[in-house]
Amino acid sequence: MHSTLIVARMEPGAGAEVARLFGAFDKTEMPHLMGTRRRQLFSYRGLYFHLQDFDQDNGGRLIEEAKTDPRFIGISEDLKPFIDAYDPATWRSPADAMATRFYHWEGSA
Repeated sequence: MHSTLIVARMEPGAGAEVARLFGAFDKTEMPHLMGTRRRQLFSYRGLYFHLQDFDQDNGGRLIEEAKTDPRFIGISEDLKPFIDAYDPATWRSPADAMATRFYHWEGSA
């Protein structure tokens, strides 16, 4: 499994609306097209954390391919009032907001 973590800023009290938007998005075929196996959203003191798990390390390529889909474009636009780049000066795409994993541990099954 491969994971990505996007870090951004979120408007106070916007969690329910952001969850609603992703709930509708995740009912479409888009998560499957992007290779997303699981999505988790977290907030902490004005920060937004978007954790996605993929079966394989091809999520970035599949997401790039999905970026032109009207549903992907739509949710990106719908989220703009609620989610801001962590560092607007350097942000060009979600890839610019991805945290770097520096440690990983996994227990045996």
